Amino acid sequence: MQTKKKTLPENKFGRFGEFGGQYIPETLMHEVTKLAAAYEHYRHDSQFQQELKQLLVNYANRPSLLYHAQRMSADLGGAQIYFKREDLNHTGSHKINNVLGQVLLAKKLGKTRVIAETGAGQHGVAIATVAALMGMECEIFMGEVDTKRQALNVYRMELLGAKVHAITTGTGTLKDAVNAAMQEWSRRTTDTHYVIGSVMGPAPFPAMVA
Repeated sequence: MQTKKKTLPENKFGRFGEFGGQYIPETLMHEVTKLAAAYEHYRHDSQFQQELKQLLVNYANRPSLLYHAQRMSADLGGAQIYFKREDLNHTGSHKINNVLGQVLLAKKLGKTRVIAETGAGQHGVAIATVAALMGMECEIFMGEVDTKRQALNVYRMELLGAKVHAITTGTGTLKDAVNAAMQEWSRRTTDTHYVIGSVMGPAPFPAMVA
């Protein structure tokens, strides 16, 4: 008989058991520590949560529509299939959920500029949109290969006022865009927040994004 494996809670060092942590340049430690403290404070702050909820409901179109796929349900012979239509969210994906929370937190920290990495471009479009909404400077790092594959999303980001950097180092894809964004953040932390778009990076980002 197998026992169910328990989910490990995050500890104060940003680790989930043997996983996680904060493996970053020393120049970022102060900023990441400050961010972790702010995240811990504002996620329990009722005024912040109300402000975020209003943005999610009235701007991002959440909760998104639940659609009953009747023909698919009939084809499968009994199981009722529903689609959660995250594609109907403003900007066309779930990415705006994370971005609204992070940019609102960045505003609370007094930041005036946000940077981000993007691969397919959905996170980039979301951050460019929210930065425009909140009157913040925005720069996005994207592998050169991805900028060619996702030229339409690059156009959308630039139309929204963001500056897109095509990264030519390495394979010219997402991992290289992440490296470039992290390097940029380490150079300019006073007014800049790095809006990571996936469950990765140093704590508290995995918890924040998840």
